Amino acid sequence: MEILKLVDVAKIYGTGTVVTKALGSITFSIQKSEFVTIMGASGSGKTTLLNLIATIDTVTCGAIFVDGVNITALDERALANYRRDKLGFVFQEYNLLDTLTVYENVTLPLSLRNTPKHEIIRKAAEILKTFEIEGLRNKFPHEISGGERQRTACARALIGSPALIMTDEPTGALDSKNSKNLMRLLQFMNASYGATILTVTHDPIVASYAGRVLFLKDGSLCNEIFKGEKSDEKFLKEILDLQQAGGV
Repeated sequence: MEILKLVDVAKIYGTGTVVTKALGSITFSIQKSEFVTIMGASGSGKTTLLNLIATIDTVTCGAIFVDGVNITALDERALANYRRDKLGFVFQEYNLLDTLTVYENVTLPLSLRNTPKHEIIRKAAEILKTFEIEGLRNKFPHEISGGERQRTACARALIGSPALIMTDEPTGALDSKNSKNLMRLLQFMNASYGATILTVTHDPIVASYAGRVLFLKDGSLCNEIFKGEKSDEKFLKEILDLQQAGGV
């Protein structure tokens, strides 16, 4: 089942003779429960691509389908519902709300949907236990460690069972230990909950945690490789070899 499908998506900034082509005729799809990374250098169009899927920006031409719905054709009210109901995010700085407890941060997506209280309590109990943060439920973000904030952010992204979870350079502000922990959490969310995850990164180590890597160069997809049964280490070597060969 296709969760995400892009068809001939292009994004051009500017008008007249002064234009910049950020993306040119991008077509690809992601199946349910896939973990996919878009990899490319700075300026390759990665963040633009993510912004289009998140509807932070609009396409110049082409169409984007999420769960079978053409999101490029939605009005503002439908777009707000799409962002609330279909998307989950794990931000580089986690973006936890300082005035909310761990419990309130995690359950925020359900509260915004006016989910019945008994359902929020049930789902929260399960996910707080899964991410080993049930003992932190009444603490505020400034009272917990970086790793605990990671787990809180991941739990928040997952609790509403979004169609797609997206991350933009998720380890950019982290040291190597916390980077590895976060990517293992994303792998866990994908493997244990069937979460469909799309990450954009310039980092081959981050990319190696995914099951498929799409390479973006100058606004166009130029390569694609699959992990299959390879280990993270072997897949990383394949990504690095492709980089060194000029394939991205």
